[in-house]
Amino acid sequence: MIADDARVETGAEIGVGTHVWHLAHIRTGAMVGSQCVIGGGAYIDTGVRIGDLCKIQNQAQVFAPAKVGKGVFIGPGAILTNDRNPRAVNPDRSPKSAADWDATGIKIRTGASIGAGAVVVAGVTVGEWAFVAAGAIVTRDVLAHELVAGVPARRIGWVDRNGRRLAEDDNGWVDADGNRYSLTETGMWETDR
Repeated sequence: MIADDARVETGAEIGVGTHVWHLAHIRTGAMVGSQCVIGGGAYIDTGVRIGDLCKIQNQAQVFAPAKVGKGVFIGPGAILTNDRNPRAVNPDRSPKSAADWDATGIKIRTGASIGAGAVVVAGVTVGEWAFVAAGAIVTRDVLAHELVAGVPARRIGWVDRNGRRLAEDDNGWVDADGNRYSLTETGMWETDR
């Protein structure tokens, strides 16, 4: 379903069962997967790739060339940027054009959540099932299952696939259901019970 006042440009691809709400804008060349929800006033730039089962909430802005995995949540007003050195003009004061900058993409991996009002800086990768707290400014990669908050965002814990904090005990890390986790260089991963 696409709201009458949403703007889906010709050449944008929208998957089966995806809902695009009021005043959302999806640009030419964007690809949105199946069974997604694109909230009111959200902006999806040219060339952005969004996987199936994602929720992009009201007023979120996703700039190219971002790649968003399956089952990702992007909260209201969150921004995924694409320019590490933004300027309106060149050193000679001539206006910058598209040819004058190199867009740097963000990768948001499967199941990750980006909280309301968070900003993810160009070039960052947010790992699988990671959780970025509301209002955080993410300037570095976030590991799988890592919970980050603050300005700049820093690790404050680890979460399971439900977004609940992991607890540390004498044998490592465990979630509320008794599933055990171990830390690797790419993040926290579930192991055998």
